[in-house]
Amino acid sequence: MTPEQIIRNFFEEVRSGKNPDYSNQLMSEQVLAHQIVSEEEQTVLRTPKDYAEHVREMIEAYGNYTLEIQELLVQGHKVYVRWKEVGKHVGVVDGYQPTGHSITQMTSAVYKIEDGKISEYWIQIDRSGVQKQLEYNKHIK
Repeated sequence: MTPEQIIRNFFEEVRSGKNPDYSNQLMSEQVLAHQIVSEEEQTVLRTPKDYAEHVREMIEAYGNYTLEIQELLVQGHKVYVRWKEVGKHVGVVDGYQPTGHSITQMTSAVYKIEDGKISEYWIQIDRSGVQKQLEYNKHIK
């Protein structure tokens, strides 16, 4: 598979929540996940198994959300993706009790492909936007 095909499969099967365990076919045994949390860069070591669990946690929090790739660019062995996820707040998120209201998350990432699998990625999530939605939604009856 090409880097683009690997990432499209990853989004269609794994990240979408349809088949989280398919991560073991698309991710290296250890993946470096570079993230920004509260404006601080962090690197987390991910495995296909714990990534699948991460997706299941998203489903517990947001139900069967929709995922739309809005942009996908390929440059050699790196793939940039910007996507939109929309779900319902059905589980506890950052201490906020479920409201059943819609939550939209905008995210972008660059994925590095080595030996036919995702080996590293750099991700940015609009956490502030999600936080504002959670705060707003708790006041809606």
